Amino acid sequence: METITIPKDEYEYIKVELKKLKKLEKIDFALVRQFKKSLEDVKAGRIRRVA
Repeated sequence: METITIPKDEYEYIKVELKKLKKLEKIDFALVRQFKKSLEDVKAGRIRRVA
């Protein structure tokens, strides 16, 4: 393993970005895809008003 040196502000930025990525792991992408498909259906007029 190599050792590299980076500025502290860059290290803090990388740490914050890593936390954001870890939160993304918890997202249910199947649900996101279903929501996207539903929005496309609404835009195309394939959905009738329900309520």
